[in-house]
Amino acid sequence: MAFRAVHAEWGTVLAHLPDLGSGRSWEAVWKTRPPAPLTCDECRHPMYAKTSRSGLRFFAHAPGAPRCALGLESVAHHLLKLELANAARDAGAHAELEVPGPEGAWRADVLATDPAGNWMIALEAQLAPITAAGIIARTDKMRTDNVTSIWFSDRPRPPWLGTVPSVRLERPDAAGQLVVAEGVMKFESRDWTAVPTPLTRFLTWAFTHRIAPHAPRTASRYPQRPLATVWTAPQYISAEDAHLIEEERRQREHETRVAALRAAREKKRAEARSKNAVSRTNALEEATSVEQAARAAEGGRLREIAIGFRPGIGLALAKLADEHGVTATVGFSTGDPRYAGGVPLVDESGITAAVFDPDPGRVRGHAFRLLAGLLLIFPSQTSRQRFESVTKRANRTPIDGFRTDFVDAPPTVPTRSHPRVSSNALACNCTNPQLVARIQNAEYPAEPSDQPDPAAALFRAQCRACGGRYEKPWHRTSSTPNYRTIHLE
Repeated sequence: MAFRAVHAEWGTVLAHLPDLGSGRSWEAVWKTRPPAPLTCDECRHPMYAKTSRSGLRFFAHAPGAPRCALGLESVAHHLLKLELANAARDAGAHAELEVPGPEGAWRADVLATDPAGNWMIALEAQLAPITAAGIIARTDKMRTDNVTSIWFSDRPRPPWLGTVPSVRLERPDAAGQLVVAEGVMKFESRDWTAVPTPLTRFLTWAFTHRIAPHAPRTASRYPQRPLATVWTAPQYISAEDAHLIEEERRQREHETRVAALRAAREKKRAEARSKNAVSRTNALEEATSVEQAARAAEGGRLREIAIGFRPGIGLALAKLADEHGVTATVGFSTGDPRYAGGVPLVDESGITAAVFDPDPGRVRGHAFRLLAGLLLIFPSQTSRQRFESVTKRANRTPIDGFRTDFVDAPPTVPTRSHPRVSSNALACNCTNPQLVARIQNAEYPAEPSDQPDPAAALFRAQCRACGGRYEKPWHRTSSTPNYRTIHLE
């Protein structure tokens, strides 16, 4: 099927035109005897005029025709070409069907030309599958001969749509006119929106340069997918440019505000670090003085208790030596409240290098300032995580965070009767507390006291009545442990 043929005497004849484009009637070529001398301008094979049952006029190849591109085109493709030609004429252009390019390099389905001869635009009906690379190559061939092109499809989702100047057509009503459903857009507010447009109006805009292909640089509210190339009017391109300029200005302002906030935050952090450094230095000097005083006083009872009853200390000292290059031992200042119930590990010069297993519930004041500047070693990963969790919830974490590590101390036997109270349990406020002291892996009976037991500096007591930790002075009432209530310390 074709709408174009070559008459031996009249030249090109067009079946869709009333006068065949040569001042002749359809009857001059249809059912004539002898047959009209018509040939295909593609393959030069004889053709004859034919009319479909619906009255559509066209030219068909005579039997025995070679493989010809025009002969292989579908009825739907021919009908779409015819509608494109009619719409182009309604838009004020001169339109010819199936026009070959120079030396047969390309063939336009419909070649629309300006009556004044200022431009030529090929209207391509593309219904068969084609790759993006293929359609770009065909577009470039026409462009080399100063012919621009617009590609049309009425398929639901042509994958090449937007790769080249193109639109997708729909027919909202069965008998209505074709409408451009995808490809024409306008920029409003902050993004692009589709503008359904009748085919004739679209071609009128394109022929008069009221719209042009454009590559959007902002997001689009598109029903199916964004397109790399759309058709739009110059004012919408300018609106997008203005929007992008405004967005860049806002982004610069935002970055300036963020940079100022970041600088202020860093300044505040630097000031806090400077103050913390001074506080830590003072606290460490004070702890060193306390250690020296403790050594001079030849004390050491609490130190011996810590060495004997705090599992994991040996591993902590080994970690300091192996991983940090510090030869340390348990300090004589063990029991000082600055260590929050932990055990100081001091180097050969008597300077505190680390603290073993501090109680997060006692991290406040001098203890907070001192621990913030030291390495904290815990007997297990679980105890380290508990310390970090409790201090974080209590807002007792330094800006730079605590430096923590842990060892894998051998586990002890878990309790059978009383669950261990977590480090963040509430403090006991009972009038008559019923105390039990947890020392290593056993429990000892205890009671409140004006003079604390030496073990109270290293170990914790809890109230059986409320389950809370007892933070006031206490002492053991018996040195015999209750082995039925063994705890994991």
